[in-house]
Amino acid sequence: MRLPYYTLAPGAVKAMMGLEQYLDTQAKDQDGVEKSLLELVKVRVSQLNQCAYCLDMHTKDARALGETEQRLYALTAWRETPFFTPRERAALAWAEANTLLTQQGIEDHQFEAVRSHFSDKQLVDLTVAIATINAWNRIGVSFAPLPGSYQPAG
Repeated sequence: MRLPYYTLAPGAVKAMMGLEQYLDTQAKDQDGVEKSLLELVKVRVSQLNQCAYCLDMHTKDARALGETEQRLYALTAWRETPFFTPRERAALAWAEANTLLTQQGIEDHQFEAVRSHFSDKQLVDLTVAIATINAWNRIGVSFAPLPGSYQPAG
């Protein structure tokens, strides 16, 4: 690890964990974005950002929620597989668009496509989840915590 960011900036980490707690609480709500889908999004964004620590963490969390190896392995090519639902595809496309902002921006048709699968509240929460994992990825890539040590709770 390049820097122990958890101990150097505990207030920042606490604020980031506050976003995670909010998203976890919302995922438990009947109208929330399901945790299993949020984990798929976190894995996909972490793939795009090449964050090894977050990939290790979120593939483990996804498996703990029942995600299959087949779908995790195919996630980089999700468009070419039959393994993902239309709702998951919409979330993955939205995650990619929000992660690759400088390359392509977000077009109205992309917004309308994802909006057809999520309520307005869910779409805000999904976007907050994408923004949060992008922030974690930048911390992980910058400070290089060692992948492999993370274990899912429970």
